[in-house]
Amino acid sequence: MSTKGNNKFINHAIIRSCKFVHLLMVVVAFIGCLDYYNTRFNDYAVGDTRFTIFVGLYILMFMFCLRTYKAYDFGLTERGILVYSQTLSAFITDVVFYIVFVVANSKVFNPLPLAVLFVIQILINSVWTIVVNGIYFKLNKPKKTIILYREESELIRLKEIYSRKKNFKIADTVKYIDGDDWTKYIENCEAVFVVDLLPRYRNSILKYCIEKNIHCYTAPYTGDIIMRGAKYLNMFSVPAFEVSRVTPNVEYLFFKRLMDIVLSLLGIIVLSPIMVITAIAIRLYDKGPAFYRQVRLTKNGKEFRIFKFRSMRVNAESDGVARLATDNDDRITPIGRVIRACRLDELPQLFNILKGDMSIVGPRPERPEIAVQYLEELPEFNLRLQVKAGLTGLAQVYGRYNTEPADKLQMDLMYINDMSIIEDIKLVLATIKILFIKESTSGTAEGQITAMASKTEQKK
Repeated sequence: MSTKGNNKFINHAIIRSCKFVHLLMVVVAFIGCLDYYNTRFNDYAVGDTRFTIFVGLYILMFMFCLRTYKAYDFGLTERGILVYSQTLSAFITDVVFYIVFVVANSKVFNPLPLAVLFVIQILINSVWTIVVNGIYFKLNKPKKTIILYREESELIRLKEIYSRKKNFKIADTVKYIDGDDWTKYIENCEAVFVVDLLPRYRNSILKYCIEKNIHCYTAPYTGDIIMRGAKYLNMFSVPAFEVSRVTPNVEYLFFKRLMDIVLSLLGIIVLSPIMVITAIAIRLYDKGPAFYRQVRLTKNGKEFRIFKFRSMRVNAESDGVARLATDNDDRITPIGRVIRACRLDELPQLFNILKGDMSIVGPRPERPEIAVQYLEELPEFNLRLQVKAGLTGLAQVYGRYNTEPADKLQMDLMYINDMSIIEDIKLVLATIKILFIKESTSGTAEGQITAMASKTEQKK
């Protein structure tokens, strides 16, 4: 193994050890809380089978949440978001534990010790993240980076890289001409970004980077995403893949529909007071209807009417032009700004899910007239209609309201080609995380009708 490989292995081992220490501290704090309950109510002692089971379940649940919220993604996520992700993981795990503990013992316990536990966990998360984040960036210096691009508009889309100064030290930005010798640009770098190069050049660079131990970053083509769902065939003496329209198995469809019914019913019951208050507030503001229905597309292009709380003024599209909301859109009412910021306008879609028009997880349903506009530049846009539309999805969790349709399409296809009940549960939990992150509700640019920015808009 090379010196660079040895250093990478050692650095990885150090960070893994730090993660284990964090998990140990959180679990020890939990054991102290559990022991308090056991001692107070004389149910069972430390070391008993039920005690061990509770601790084991807590560890599994906490680790699942940490992975779902990417709470250990040092170098990829801001420090504050890491603390938030760890704290949200602890909160969900603590609440689930309390419910299980109450059900298992058939009695309601004072939640105050659990609240104290949560405060301790917040302190552990905050201090630990600050320390380990510092260790991570001491071990991992900014990589000397080259950016190879073909089109100026694609390079502009990558502008966020310049805010990642702790990760990348941009040595040069090169407009690549097809057929040029690319090795002279990247042979002395530690990382390379390949932006919109033709597949044959990109693939050659990928293989070269693997051979030379250079970190390579590239945005996928739609065909790359589709290949993720390809089936390997053992029919021939050469490697072969079968690519076909997505056909989920019966078991997955059954449990997915069951999850939709249970979660939508539960959501309607629990959130009904909030929905009633929201409806009254909208009515009192301008005497207009609290709800509005709009035609959207779901699986196989089938049209249905989606339910939403009205966040815009009455007759907001009286000119007949379908357009997305923009930043500082004057069509949005003051009440509408509040409910949009809190995602309350989406709650009536629980009835669409219960009815069967939508699913909890899936590509967001688009308006037919806007879908037509997207299809003019993205002929593959209809590939997202292979499955039922959803309330949340990969594009909603990891994208933004104003994320380019091409990027959202790729995220939707990534989900479609990797669907499973576990993945659905992860996305439902991950949706909770983004509810309190403002950036995910940003509107499109002023004067932009759809989220498809023109080449001129991208250069501004």
